[in-house]
Amino acid sequence: MNRKVEKEYNPVYERNTLEFVTVALEFCTLVETPEKEGLFGFVDKATKILPLLYLKAALLSDIESDDEAEIELTVTEDMYESVRTRMANLLGEKDTYLETFHPDMQYSDTPVAVFISEGLADVYQDVGNFVSLFRQGFEEVMLEATAVCQNSFRTFWGEKLLSTLKALHAIRYDLDDSLEMEEEIEE
Repeated sequence: MNRKVEKEYNPVYERNTLEFVTVALEFCTLVETPEKEGLFGFVDKATKILPLLYLKAALLSDIESDDEAEIELTVTEDMYESVRTRMANLLGEKDTYLETFHPDMQYSDTPVAVFISEGLADVYQDVGNFVSLFRQGFEEVMLEATAVCQNSFRTFWGEKLLSTLKALHAIRYDLDDSLEMEEEIEE
């Protein structure tokens, strides 16, 4: 990486970048251990952190990626699958939802079934790589990681996040109603 960054201005240290790092780390922690929260706790936290993650990614300064830069991605297929499986196990039958904006919809008259766990694992893959690279503390790596994550947000995981958020919203408030009904029955 041969990128020169002016001493006075480095987007890596901007408030929006640092806030994105903070929210991204929280998101990664949540999806790496979803069972810690239980179903309601996980869905409740996810419906709060996902909008924040989207907002903080949208507020990042435009950073151009260095096409010659080679960064080492750390989220492996095994890590992706572990995260996806843990969330799928926690969500159970609530993991599946119908997506009308799926690319395969153009060939179908009916919505396509997709999985919350897969959508969140897709987001995790890019955000987890970003967090891991940013933690290294090398300015050039941090800058490239931010540029790559930002580009991926615009072209891939931003839409995945929004799609899964809609499904999680439905679960969250359905669970809320279910819990209220259970409390009334117990009284």
